Amino acid sequence: MQKIKFEKPKVIAEIGCNHMGVFENAIELIDLAKGAGCEIVKFQKRCNRELLTKEQYDAPHPVQGNSYGATYGEHREFLEFDLQQHRDLKAHCEAVGVTYSTSVWDVTSAKEIASLQPEFIKVPSACNNNIKMLRVLRDEYKGNVQVSLGMSTREEMEQVVSLFEETNESRQRLLIYACTSGYPVSPEDTCLLEIKRLQDLYGDRVSCVGFSGHHLGIALDIAAYTLGAHWIERHFTKDRSLKGTDHAASLEPGAIAKLVRDLNSVHKSMTLKSSEILETEKVQREKLKYRKL
Repeated sequence: MQKIKFEKPKVIAEIGCNHMGVFENAIELIDLAKGAGCEIVKFQKRCNRELLTKEQYDAPHPVQGNSYGATYGEHREFLEFDLQQHRDLKAHCEAVGVTYSTSVWDVTSAKEIASLQPEFIKVPSACNNNIKMLRVLRDEYKGNVQVSLGMSTREEMEQVVSLFEETNESRQRLLIYACTSGYPVSPEDTCLLEIKRLQDLYGDRVSCVGFSGHHLGIALDIAAYTLGAHWIERHFTKDRSLKGTDHAASLEPGAIAKLVRDLNSVHKSMTLKSSEILETEKVQREKLKYRKL
């Protein structure tokens, strides 16, 4: 069984499209994430004409109350930032001491974001079978690649890892996330033991197994960390009641601050005793320990 190393937890505040298409909102969310103790934020990048068929682009949004346009394509375009705006987001992150990253959904977006040379680029569960895009990230980008494995068959999961192994780079550059794709996900569908299954199967083939959660609350993230997932990704918003599909399954600043605090506390606790009787126990031992007559 793969030995678990309890490294310092890394919490990714996935802003995604929770900025609601307003650049100033995105800047505010970066600052809120920083204030909550997060060291990493993540956005999304789509080329919607490439990603969607004409029928999908021209269709109405399936939930009209969450739509920012007359069609699904117009809705997605409203939420999209261009490359210069992503460059500006990255610059702001660097200025305040936060790591910038982005999920990419298509080949064009992968090439554009790779040109910014972020520390890592994320592949969402929806696109982890886009082999052309994965090859672009493997061959034309030098940073780390993180891939969520939600709504994926085991054959598709193996395909991702094997693709990076073709160039002997999966162990150094590839991180995979246990994930259930739902918004929000019930505890019974979160399936945390998938973390262990992925560790046992891929622990010596990838750099790390993380956890991307879409559940409510923060208890399950703590459990995921104790199972060895020190990369924890959660959607992040200013207000869960705002318009949009991701807000309800996101954490607000106070909740993500508690998550960061609790994960750091758990990290400190994941040790063996350094001696049979710890210093903190000696006074209590002298006072309370049963003495043989």
